[in-house]
Amino acid sequence: MGALDGKVLDGRIVLVTGASRGIGRAIAIRFAAEGAAVACVARTLREGEARVEGSLEGTIAAIETAGGRGVAITANLTEAVDCLDAVEQTRAQLGDVEVLVNNAAINYPGALVEAPARRWMRSFALNVHAPFLLSQAVLPAMIERGAGAIVNIGSAVAIGPGRGPYAERRSAMTMYGATKAALERLTQGLAEEVYEHGISVSCLSPSEPVLTEGALHIQGLTGMGNQGEPVEHMVDATLLLATRSLDETTGRVTYSQQLLVELGLIEVGRGTGVETAGSGYSQLG
Repeated sequence: MGALDGKVLDGRIVLVTGASRGIGRAIAIRFAAEGAAVACVARTLREGEARVEGSLEGTIAAIETAGGRGVAITANLTEAVDCLDAVEQTRAQLGDVEVLVNNAAINYPGALVEAPARRWMRSFALNVHAPFLLSQAVLPAMIERGAGAIVNIGSAVAIGPGRGPYAERRSAMTMYGATKAALERLTQGLAEEVYEHGISVSCLSPSEPVLTEGALHIQGLTGMGNQGEPVEHMVDATLLLATRSLDETTGRVTYSQQLLVELGLIEVGRGTGVETAGSGYSQLG
């Protein structure tokens, strides 16, 4: 695999949500290693506060051990006030956000007919409303600066099963997929709106499942296998979208291995965007 040379985020202020574990944690650590000061946002401050392994304190410790700079900001991003407060805390401790990575998400697998309405509302609150609120909060400073990047972390389950008839029901991800499809549309609409201000907005999904702590926690419920892609694929691809030129990145709905093959960081890719087509939004040129 190729290397990304130099500290490409040197001096930048970055906010990463869902940074206590999984993809968000890996992005926060890598972005700090690339010279950014990183605001790490999540609900879990200390190990043991959640059923799933991972905490903001652990992420910050990893950043600082490597010589980087990060701050922990606890927030329940299903609440609008916490979204705005996370941006204000970042501004107070580090400065105006120059790169926003909307990674935090929640997934309730299962049939919609059996789903409590509160789960639907909470899913959209975290997976769609929070990226909107956080983006809206950081955009004034980006617009004034004439530069910035927002990377939304999506999912290949945004791709629906197509029209019937159906031989069998293969998806338990309709709720999650609906939120991620909405995030793709939000991405391209916002990208068009802020293009004149030099701000990139993109959406990146794993080409194959990344077996993070959260994914493994729900593995038995989804039928997910034990094979997936390295989290580094998502980290490298997110870094590319956050740092490449505006016209290369903005409005892109893409997939980790598709992007890494395109830009020469890996020779051969697999999964969505490579072996199978991506969503309709990813194919809009």
